[in-house]
Amino acid sequence: MTHSTSPLLQVENLRVSFRINKKDSVETVKGVSFTIPHNSTVALVGESGSGKSVSSLAVMGLLPQDTSNIASDSKILFEGRSLLELSTEQRRELCGKDISMIFQEPMTSLNPVFTVGFQIAEVLRLHMGMNAKQARARAIALLEEVGIPDPQSKVDAYPSQMSGGQQQRVMIAMAIACEPKLLIADEPTTALDVTIQKQIIDLIDALRVKHKMSVLFITHDLALVGEIADHVIVMQHGVIRETGTVQQIFEQPKDTYTQALLHCRPSLDTRPWRLPVIADFIHHQGALPAQNERQRGIDGTEDIVLEVNNLGKSFYTRDGFFGKKEFKAVENVSFKLARGKTLGVVGESGSGKTTVGLTLMRLHQATSGQAIFDGKDILSMSDKAFLPYKRRIQIIFQNPYASLNPRFTIGQILMEPMLIHQIGANNNERVAMAMQLLDKVGLPAAAFHRYPHEFSGGQRQRIAIARCLTMKPEVLICDESVSALDVSVQAQVLNLLQDLQEEFGLSYIFISHDLAVVKYIADQVMVMNKGKVVELANSDELYLHPQQAYTQTLLKAIPRGLQAAHVTSGI
Repeated sequence: MTHSTSPLLQVENLRVSFRINKKDSVETVKGVSFTIPHNSTVALVGESGSGKSVSSLAVMGLLPQDTSNIASDSKILFEGRSLLELSTEQRRELCGKDISMIFQEPMTSLNPVFTVGFQIAEVLRLHMGMNAKQARARAIALLEEVGIPDPQSKVDAYPSQMSGGQQQRVMIAMAIACEPKLLIADEPTTALDVTIQKQIIDLIDALRVKHKMSVLFITHDLALVGEIADHVIVMQHGVIRETGTVQQIFEQPKDTYTQALLHCRPSLDTRPWRLPVIADFIHHQGALPAQNERQRGIDGTEDIVLEVNNLGKSFYTRDGFFGKKEFKAVENVSFKLARGKTLGVVGESGSGKTTVGLTLMRLHQATSGQAIFDGKDILSMSDKAFLPYKRRIQIIFQNPYASLNPRFTIGQILMEPMLIHQIGANNNERVAMAMQLLDKVGLPAAAFHRYPHEFSGGQRQRIAIARCLTMKPEVLICDESVSALDVSVQAQVLNLLQDLQEEFGLSYIFISHDLAVVKYIADQVMVMNKGKVVELANSDELYLHPQQAYTQTLLKAIPRGLQAAHVTSGI
């Protein structure tokens, strides 16, 4: 069997269904066929619910046996060998050694009670027959190969003692431990900062070349695909919409859905008045009407709604019996937020950007500094004095799944803050206001009586925004509030935020590690690193002429695959 004539992996007519009760089942993958050649990277692209992760779990044999079913005429061939006909033991041996997988969330994939060295060594002992000494030495070599600093000591570290980027590197070390022929990477960079994301992408690509393996790279971000893939498969609702080389997909996308995915993500070169969403492309058959550019920036004459001076926040840990160690999470942060404008706050994990937002909300107690709002320092007030101001400054959290009470209906979630702050004369008035807000954020009136688990991530984020709007705030802090969303849903939420800003004159502090999104929505951008402000400028100015080396490094790390394609295709 030669490499040139047969693919490494061949998937034919894959159909996967899940049982939802004793009688009914739902088909999530509907007759999918694709191949992965030797020595290449194939990207599987699509939004949540497209079936891309289910397809990869079917290849790995990791679908739940009691609730899932693969159709009898489906085929998965690895080097010509039918994976679906193997016994559980044969499948486990093959999938640990020749096919391996990196999962999306390293913190839930690594066992917190074992050192990372033990977890890598376990793979080597199980599949390679190494003894403890050999496995430890190989684990150290693997940690070095994936770029973990000081691997000799890090081999004895626990997952909780490592950053998100380092945890993902450990997952990659485990995945390549047995030198697999196929590496499946399921959204391996979704939760990571732009600089760490770039490092992980480069690392996977370098390892592919070094070990002569193939990679199935699963993502919802087409910009990343341009950085790493040779071939692209675009999926939607369990079917393949389009396949082709990365050049074909970017320069001459045939399918309307592919075109939409390419355009939904904000570009660094243009700022259309509204971001197009999937429905726009389907409605206009891919030929979008021309739009005006949205101007962003401040000129210094604007009314200032919030002025922050020398904000500091320290955390303390015990050091010995009586001592304590200070960690300065935020140090001397100063900025002015103009009314009706957006301040983007960017930086890597640990830069202090979220701590700034939480300290301004008084969810953390400030160690030093002032936040002047309406002529008063809101940080030095008593809790009672701050209560009326709480209405006027609200926060949308990153995770729409964790920030809504699962036991409350959407109506209760929206009306609770109204009751606490005595908004509305009676219950009927509050119900009417809640209904208006649902309409405002693009949700049907029927949502009022439903529960959070009945909504998608994007819809939950709209509910979180509606809940903030019940208070009629003047300042809204958006803490990574679109980072967990698919690109088309992200576009919808960004459009909604802009509409609300225009209608109500809201001021946003928009915290994000996605620099393309910040460039699109922010008037000013504040770059943070290790708790300090590195640079603060109008967004266009900062992106065109970054002054600081750290800002330049962040901007260089933005995935350019999409932008490069735009330039080439003349879009």
